[in-house]
Amino acid sequence: MMSVKRKVYFQRGDHGRLSLADKPRPSKGVAPGRIPRISRLMALAIRFDRMIREGQVGDISELARRAHVSQPRMTQIMNLNHLAPDIQEALLFLPPVVKGRERVHERMMRRVAVNSDWESQRRLWHECQVA
Repeated sequence: MMSVKRKVYFQRGDHGRLSLADKPRPSKGVAPGRIPRISRLMALAIRFDRMIREGQVGDISELARRAHVSQPRMTQIMNLNHLAPDIQEALLFLPPVVKGRERVHERMMRRVAVNSDWESQRRLWHECQVA
């Protein structure tokens, strides 16, 4: 018995049909690594806040039920909206985590978000970055 090994490449054609290709498609240049969890949580906090403002959900408790998390956990996520705008932006654009643990996590940001003064938030944020 004889076996032949060969790489086969597929491409999407018209109407999503698969067809054979001569060579692999070039990658789209996706950066390696994963998006930090705090970046995803910050984006969710912004989206959830918009949902409440637009009346899509009544309050945080309803939002927590829909998201299948506890009400205290939803409050922790929503407290990220109390951060200074530049800190929120920095969280959203953190570099991907390629290897190991994330440098910034939500628990760190809790003590930053409890301050209502943005200048003290920025000082604490800087301390989180240095550590």
